Amino acid sequence: MISIVRQLLQQINNRFLRWATAFAFLAGAACLFLVASIYATAYILGPPSMTKGGNTVYYSDSEQVIGEEHGPESRYWVKLEEISPIVIKAAITTEDKRFYSHHGLDLPRIASAAWNDLIAMSKVQGASTITQQFARNLYLSHEKTWSRKLKEAFYAIRLEMHYDKDEILEGYLNTIYYGHGAYGVEAASRYFFDKPANALDIAEAALLVGIPKGPSYYSPFNHLDNAKERQQKILSSLHKEKIISKEELFLAERKNLKLTEPEDRMEEQTAPYFLDAALAELQNILGIDREAIRSGGYKVYTTLNLDNQQKMENVITSSVKENTKLQVGAVALSPHNGAVTAMVGGRDYSDSQYNRVTQAKRMPGSSFKPFLYYAALENGYTAATSLLSKPTSFELEDGTVYQPSNYNGYYANEPITLAQALALSDNVYAVKTNLFLGPEQLVNTAKKFGIDEDFQAVPSLALGTGAVTVKEMASAYSMLANGGHEVEAFTIKKVTDTHGKLLYEREEADQPPVLDPAKAFILTDLMTGMFDESLNGYMRVTGVTIADQLSRPYAGKSGTTKTDSWMVGFSPDIVTSVWTGYDENKPIENVKEQQVAKEIWADFMEQAHEKLPFHTFSVPKGVVGAYVDPVSGELATPYCGQQRLMYFAKGTEPANYCSLHQPEDPKEKPPEEKKEEKDSGWKRWFKWLS
Repeated sequence: MISIVRQLLQQINNRFLRWATAFAFLAGAACLFLVASIYATAYILGPPSMTKGGNTVYYSDSEQVIGEEHGPESRYWVKLEEISPIVIKAAITTEDKRFYSHHGLDLPRIASAAWNDLIAMSKVQGASTITQQFARNLYLSHEKTWSRKLKEAFYAIRLEMHYDKDEILEGYLNTIYYGHGAYGVEAASRYFFDKPANALDIAEAALLVGIPKGPSYYSPFNHLDNAKERQQKILSSLHKEKIISKEELFLAERKNLKLTEPEDRMEEQTAPYFLDAALAELQNILGIDREAIRSGGYKVYTTLNLDNQQKMENVITSSVKENTKLQVGAVALSPHNGAVTAMVGGRDYSDSQYNRVTQAKRMPGSSFKPFLYYAALENGYTAATSLLSKPTSFELEDGTVYQPSNYNGYYANEPITLAQALALSDNVYAVKTNLFLGPEQLVNTAKKFGIDEDFQAVPSLALGTGAVTVKEMASAYSMLANGGHEVEAFTIKKVTDTHGKLLYEREEADQPPVLDPAKAFILTDLMTGMFDESLNGYMRVTGVTIADQLSRPYAGKSGTTKTDSWMVGFSPDIVTSVWTGYDENKPIENVKEQQVAKEIWADFMEQAHEKLPFHTFSVPKGVVGAYVDPVSGELATPYCGQQRLMYFAKGTEPANYCSLHQPEDPKEKPPEEKKEEKDSGWKRWFKWLS
């Protein structure tokens, strides 16, 4: 061969032409060698896998399947003969007319596309074959780079070398993405038309085949006009190729397509809002997009407690009337590590996928006050610190006047203790405290509790005028329940690939407490006061309506604004945060609806604790208890009508006995001793028998 080329070159007299011919021969030989090398490598590597991962499966904390995402081997994978012939013909006509004649790369089409792009000085025409698209779906990303295109071409050659055309076409039709989480023509057919792919008619097939070009842009649910316009082009192409008759074209163009209604399409799902939150968390863990996760074949082990989830859903259903638009966001988690055990982000997932636990930011009202009072405890306050509760106008630095008001205009018009202020939710006490400490300190304290929102350092922040999420409130209260340790709510414990290889496992780090354990406990005990009627004052404690339902110690705080109702509380084992309100921020005017958050919280907490051991909040070192008169804040005596066991950092407990409640006659005996005298004789004997 070389000698023939040499002889040919010797016959060329022109030196320039001789060199040009030699270069052409060398370039051609190099190209042939490169092509031969590519095909040899493709042959040696063998057939690439025709699947990518499989279904991504989600498991509960007891490893029961709670959800499954579509992958290429989903339950909707169908054989080529199970797909309507018109779908197959439409796909080939639209995407790759020479599919059965090329070997993976359509060289004339590539040349034509390159020429058109050159003339337009931009990319105006694609040249990817069905095989290339299938290769991209299986092995590569959708980034528009030359390296990706070269890899795509190589994989296309491998696929064509080791699989026949029908196998490639079947794989393509079962892996192409149609939007809305539907992978493959069968899944898409069921999603859009509620029928199998073998039952699609011409008009439906044309609409469906047009979607993958832009799953969002051509979705008939998102942009029906765009979808219909592309459908018409595909129908015209089918007629031009003589696949459908003129009469079939006429009927298909005018057919009124019946798309699946959302309520018909939506299957009943287990904890759908929780699964959405888990998917978002998984995306951050793996660092890949959602569509790659859905078809990645991962096994995701979550924190969901199916029993708690069912109880939460049942409680919400029974607590909220069907004829109201009142919405609910509720989450329960473990205060020990932040594991989310139940989540309801709204009343009806099929109606709205908006998660009111993780996405909605609403004003927490008085449920924000514990953060203020933790700051107060850090700055010398105790449970017995007294401030005057009466209508008060505060003149601010800018000259404006701020006048907070209490619920229904009730005031003590005398000093009340911190214990009472928290139990009764006194707003004047809270604003006085916030101004005394400085509003910036409350902003910083909220951040210490893990709420890193952009709050305005203003007096009204003490009354919960900054916006937070239900999830943030649950995590923040968890720090009180666990003795001051930082908590980050999470839904995923570990992730493996299809073959069980561990990709991620959450580590539980033993970090020192962020909050002072003694002050966290003192505040926790103060928060049990909302259920204790010994703290009744100018009004009853805020938790009185649900106190009778509670069978064990709980700490919590309710919060109310014109548009929001909150109840956040905890035991040593579970923290639950509940919000109710209207999505459009409409005022909650119905009195019964204002109590729904508390009712949901109380019912769920009691049911969730049914099988749990009875635990109380442990008193840490450096804390002492004393029975205190809740009005005077001094040590209680037998003359005090009410008394409560309150806790103090050692050395800050009251030293004096109550001076408000004394006998009229100094010689008068205490009430208990007088009672013993009255109960003497046969009454005492009867009392002993009973």
